Amino acid sequence: MEWLHYAIDYGIIGLLVVMSIIAFSIGIERYLVFKKVRIEDYEDRKSLELYLTEKLHIIAIVGSNAPYIGLLGTVFGIMLTFYTMGKSGFMDTGKIMISLALALKVTAVGLLVAIPAVTIYNLLLRRVKVLVMQWEIRDGR
Repeated sequence: MEWLHYAIDYGIIGLLVVMSIIAFSIGIERYLVFKKVRIEDYEDRKSLELYLTEKLHIIAIVGSNAPYIGLLGTVFGIMLTFYTMGKSGFMDTGKIMISLALALKVTAVGLLVAIPAVTIYNLLLRRVKVLVMQWEIRDGR
């Protein structure tokens, strides 16, 4: 049953790591796009805004869902701990505390993924607003 504990923990942590890599990759790609964008190449505001906000929703999805995925891992870990306690009838208090602490680490990883993702999303969204405002000032609308 120990293998199930590791499968839950590291399967969910692996998913969170993949989500983090995706969010950071898109964040870097969007940042580089924003540095190269020429607002004068766009005839209307909507096409500029569409281009600038492309893929930003993925970062928002990662930032909003990572804590829940971490919490799901914690719930599975706690359920597994209680199952093991019930099956064995008696467990060492130290083992129980270690199992519960290990279950909580998945929530911590979820937060470590979510906080930077939300920060990156907000910074990029601010840059989008600045570029759109610069286009509006230049275009006189």
